Amino acid sequence: MANLDIFEREDLTGHVRKNSPVFRSHLEKLLDLPIVGDVRGDGYFFGIELVKDKATKETFNDDESESLLRGFLSKALFDAGLYCRADDRGDPVVQLAPPLICDESIFIEIEQILRDVLTEAWTHVSGTSGDRAHTAARTHRDFG
Repeated sequence: MANLDIFEREDLTGHVRKNSPVFRSHLEKLLDLPIVGDVRGDGYFFGIELVKDKATKETFNDDESESLLRGFLSKALFDAGLYCRADDRGDPVVQLAPPLICDESIFIEIEQILRDVLTEAWTHVSGTSGDRAHTAARTHRDFG
């Protein structure tokens, strides 16, 4: 009950409603990255869908997804200071649920960390030649 009192006293739900569009707008800036296929969610719970081919929305196969999410992204995001969940129940996604008191300054930081780490992830999975077989081989070698 004390928790609910704090929600009401500090108008946390109103804060989230007011700031959710701002959070979304910062995350949608990541759509310019080739690995980001979609941004979806509401409030302060969003998912960044990761794709192998942005034009076709082709996703990563199970082995690629395992290597990408658990072999690289989870640790890289954590090391960069972003506590989130990289998961592949369905399509590979990065799930975000920041504290309800966050504001735009934190959204900017989240966006920058995601941009840096997802850009690095793309260089690992895409390879330099663009060849899919080479990319899959690199993925397993680079991500372990």
